[in-house]
Amino acid sequence: MTEPAATKNPASARAARPARSLLTVLGVVFGVSVIVGNTVGSGILRTPGEIAQHLPSVPLFLSVWVMGAVYAAFGANTLAELGTMMPESGGFTVFVRRGLGPYAGFVIGWSDWLSTCSSAALAAIVIGEYAALLFGWDKSAASMIGLAVILGFGVLQWIGVKSGSRAQMITAIAKTGAFIVLIIACFMWGRGPTVQTTDTARLAVPSGFALVTALVLSMQAVIFTYDGYYAITYFSGEVRDPAREIPRSIFGGVVAVGLLYVLVNLAFLYVLPLSKMAGDPLVAGSAAREVFGAKGDTVLRLIMIVSLLSAVNAFQLMASRVLYRLGAVGFLPSAEYVNRGGTPSVGLLLSTIVALALVITGTFELVLAVTAFFFVSNYVLTFASLLVLRKKEPDAPRPYRAKGHPWTTGGVFVLSVAFLVGAVAADTRNSVYSLILLALSWPLYLLVRPKIDLG
Repeated sequence: MTEPAATKNPASARAARPARSLLTVLGVVFGVSVIVGNTVGSGILRTPGEIAQHLPSVPLFLSVWVMGAVYAAFGANTLAELGTMMPESGGFTVFVRRGLGPYAGFVIGWSDWLSTCSSAALAAIVIGEYAALLFGWDKSAASMIGLAVILGFGVLQWIGVKSGSRAQMITAIAKTGAFIVLIIACFMWGRGPTVQTTDTARLAVPSGFALVTALVLSMQAVIFTYDGYYAITYFSGEVRDPAREIPRSIFGGVVAVGLLYVLVNLAFLYVLPLSKMAGDPLVAGSAAREVFGAKGDTVLRLIMIVSLLSAVNAFQLMASRVLYRLGAVGFLPSAEYVNRGGTPSVGLLLSTIVALALVITGTFELVLAVTAFFFVSNYVLTFASLLVLRKKEPDAPRPYRAKGHPWTTGGVFVLSVAFLVGAVAADTRNSVYSLILLALSWPLYLLVRPKIDLG
């Protein structure tokens, strides 16, 4: 954090600041783990059914998953430059504030924090629901389990960044292992290519404008499933060597997620005909039942629980860093406090309280729906920030420069704008609520903004 220009007493300014700062102890293994943990969740288990309904053709079905990985790679190309140029923890709010100004940075940070807390609450509740089914407990136990999961990871993170990052690496490895087991089982006990060849006559592939529409809708769903590839940028100020390890983490994460998604879908295709996958709200469940029989539901519940544990920990880690950054620039000064273990403890405490409240009240789905507009806006404003900063600060140090800029950056910017328009059209009501929330953010910004720009 830079020294305020208007400060006349440096000694008193230093005394007013937190005595401790974030610890630079994270590396590539954590970077890939938090990307896998934040990205791979229930989406890959549910989305294939939607894609198969839009595109009932194996080549088209697989192609959109590959195109999703390409989109994520181009996005990673942009985020790698921004993350190494501004190695400060906090995620999107860091880049948007510098590129587009304090108000834009505040809005993105505020909405990002709310949606991340909501995502943690939703994942915890789903864990509770599947655990209750798995052990034969009453449905009312789901909320208690969800609360326990959030509190448990909160305690681990409170101990320190090393404890929180270790939990992330362990849960991400467990998640990857669970998916690998499912993939291997499908290929070992599936019926193979004959599943699709006997199904061909029942498939009606769209053409012309209908095909374009189907591709757009499919890409929207796939891009949502790939969301999270940028997670390491929430911890840029804690990475030991940002210039080397942020690009390695972000591209390594995209490759790992993309490879896992393609293999999972190939495994599903090896077990199920595409016509049976089409419209199935949980393709993974159908595949598990084909492979494991009556035990398929149990296997799926275990995979879901293991998968979402990693997601909850990642969401809580990220939410605390967003509040930390808002505190570092003066919006919530107390949130800048860091404990002995390197955890932004005030940010973690507030984030945990909000996530717990969302579980208790059951309002997390409403918050997620309303903040979906901002979720898509994160991409648009972040890519715009790089385009602006290349013009505004051409000589700023850039340890990593986005390959193919401005074409690659401009390309994902245009695609993200189209994605935003599509999201608004698909959910107009909640988009209107989002715009109301945006309007309310201006007086809130005026109320909490620092009198001196802290940079």
